[in-house]
Amino acid sequence: MQVKKPLKRPEILAPAGTLEKLKTAIHYGADAVYIGGNAYGLRSRAGNFSYEEMAEGVAYAKAHQAKVYVAANMVTHEGNQEGAGEFFRQLRDVGISAVIVSDPALIEICITEAPGLPVHLSTQASATNVETLEFWKEEGLERVVLAREVSMEEVAAIRAKTDIEIEAFIHGAMCISYSGRCTLSNHMSMRDANRGGCSQSCRWKYDLYDMPFGSERRSLTNQGAVAEEFSMSAVDMSMIEHIPDLIENGVDSFKIEGRMKSIHYVSTVANVYKAAVDSYMADPEHYVCKQEWVDELWKVAQRELATGFYYHVPTENEQLFGERRKIPEYKFIGEVMAYDEQTKVATIRQRNYFSVGDEIEFYGPGYHFEQTVLEMKNEEGEAIDRAPNPMMILTMPVVEPVQVGDMMRKKK
Repeated sequence: MQVKKPLKRPEILAPAGTLEKLKTAIHYGADAVYIGGNAYGLRSRAGNFSYEEMAEGVAYAKAHQAKVYVAANMVTHEGNQEGAGEFFRQLRDVGISAVIVSDPALIEICITEAPGLPVHLSTQASATNVETLEFWKEEGLERVVLAREVSMEEVAAIRAKTDIEIEAFIHGAMCISYSGRCTLSNHMSMRDANRGGCSQSCRWKYDLYDMPFGSERRSLTNQGAVAEEFSMSAVDMSMIEHIPDLIENGVDSFKIEGRMKSIHYVSTVANVYKAAVDSYMADPEHYVCKQEWVDELWKVAQRELATGFYYHVPTENEQLFGERRKIPEYKFIGEVMAYDEQTKVATIRQRNYFSVGDEIEFYGPGYHFEQTVLEMKNEEGEAIDRAPNPMMILTMPVVEPVQVGDMMRKKK
């Protein structure tokens, strides 16, 4: 009789473009976060961390039994590797749990010049087969982030033949090009996609032209010959309805995309996937994906959602053109700064406009509730009927207890 191998709980790995997002992600259930340093990353506009901010983030993470990884996954050109050894040593000494790298030169530098700092292979390296994973394992890497083009069937086959840790994307934006192979931004805007400057040219809208020989070009879009402008943009990924497949096929880390997205996004997505994973691990045989989890993710979706390459090669239905099939309906309006249990009044920092009479929703780690805004007061204690100023502080009664760090949203 074959003994069934016990399932391993996967890590929930969330993006953290800033120190605020790092703390938010961990507060809402992330087991680990990935950030950018001041060099070698692919998100030059993501609020990358100084060493002092890294130290604060690591201290916060350790206090909550979480880890911090640093993405250093750019493609280096001649001379870029100078100073990399010192950079990696500082990451190691500040307490970073691992560095995510794609360039072989940077990997070699990290292993030889910063011993003790674990290295994870970035998805930018396009690892799609077990031989590749075994190669990097022999080089000393602990984990491989699979290319986003790998199918679920391939994940299962890879896991059956190697014991290196596997990390896979489960939610967020999808690149229209093959992982780590895009140069469209270089050509369209002179910004190198593989060196931290992607301008997301694939998300732009493009016209369609008729150019008869010897004649001036004619815009078919402007003339109504085609219904709309075109893009090369993929819809986003969401694997919330396929948690069992990911766990049973041995994915060690569930990666959420989005270092440049808001704390509203980070908190919601980390919260949902933690709830789903906890539910599955508690009782795999009776696990059911709850509709409320799916609905929650739609509240922060920026595009339509699909499953990427996991179950089939994406078709035109996984591209952004044509009429939107579903449009996000919620916006982030505030966060809880304090709560008085005696008066049942919450202190709120406003993030977007809302007013008395609005139907709103509070949510925190593991729960949410709805209520109507009945009254508000400004910092001077004066009654107000609306909160129009970004980051203004106000107070309002709440129908259920809330906690510092809870979020507010409402329908658009």
